[in-house]
Amino acid sequence: MTNSLDNARCDTVKRLFAAYLAQRPEIVDAMLAPDFTFSSPRDDHIDRKSYFEQCWPKEKTFRDIHIEHLLADGDDVIVGYRAEKMDGGSFRNVELIRFAGDRILEVNVYFGRNL
Repeated sequence: MTNSLDNARCDTVKRLFAAYLAQRPEIVDAMLAPDFTFSSPRDDHIDRKSYFEQCWPKEKTFRDIHIEHLLADGDDVIVGYRAEKMDGGSFRNVELIRFAGDRILEVNVYFGRNL
């Protein structure tokens, strides 16, 4: 059973991915907690400044991002997605997104395989 907070957090995650696809970091900046951190197999617990410098493409990289799984559990939202790249490639990843109130506190990315 989901509640309104779970629904709001899932909506925030959907907006996060839409802003990433649209290359709109200013939208995402407002979603992040002041002490936001990002981790992936390539990035170890980087801060928000490094996140925007290192993880946001300077040119359009993705054709589309399809959210395939989205589940809220307490302060965490788990999202599985398939990303279609502009060069025709695609891959699947899973992210664990932790919230503090209504802001994103932490993102942990787990890389999947290329499709």
